[in-house]
Amino acid sequence: MAYKETPSTSIAAEENQIAKAVLMPGDPLRAKYVAEHYLENPVCFNTVRNMLGYTGTYKGKKISVMGHGMGVPSMGIYSYELYSFFNVNTIIRIGSAGGIGEDVKVRDVVIAMGASTNSHFADQYRFPGQLCATASWPLLRSAVAAAERMGVRADVGQVFTADQFYNDNTEAGEMYRKFGILALEMETAGLYWTAQRLGKQALSLLTISDHIFTGESLSAQERQESFREMMEIALDTAWESLKD
Repeated sequence: MAYKETPSTSIAAEENQIAKAVLMPGDPLRAKYVAEHYLENPVCFNTVRNMLGYTGTYKGKKISVMGHGMGVPSMGIYSYELYSFFNVNTIIRIGSAGGIGEDVKVRDVVIAMGASTNSHFADQYRFPGQLCATASWPLLRSAVAAAERMGVRADVGQVFTADQFYNDNTEAGEMYRKFGILALEMETAGLYWTAQRLGKQALSLLTISDHIFTGESLSAQERQESFREMMEIALDTAWESLKD
């Protein structure tokens, strides 16, 4: 089968090789891990720029997983192309985040209801006001239900999508906490805005890998093992989104 002809220079996949629901970690090697540990008969559909993408089956349904890189621009490119060129309906980000909230602990799962941000990504839409970056309600509801079934404590609320990893403003964390921000990360707002603009579904699930205030953090190995609960919630949520 020939590669699908698209304007994309980032994704090279064959016709119908990408599922309607795609899980997206930042790290392409985490995409490989999910494919090899959770999907049946996974097939690699993308190696362009080493942003690995795989499609397999989960509980009898076709699901894909692919890396999205770091930051809003990278997420914006990959999510837009999956939605627009490959007929994807649902994207669920599965990533790491820095804890902000007082009750948020390392290894906790955060379900991002919305994302505040300092990104100007949405300026392109010329929206006459401030456009809220929000999750898709059906996915949010399904993820909360999946976490409850699994007995996983999941914090649901607002995250902050930052354009910089190293912030010269040392007071930013305190301000985020004052406004109830649960966690700090770098992609959710870009995914939510892209999905809203294209009429698609999106959700961001995050595992707290370190805490801004306590200084606690996970090793690379601990991250791999601690992300299991988030991955399983995401897989069940993606599966649910594919119901007829």
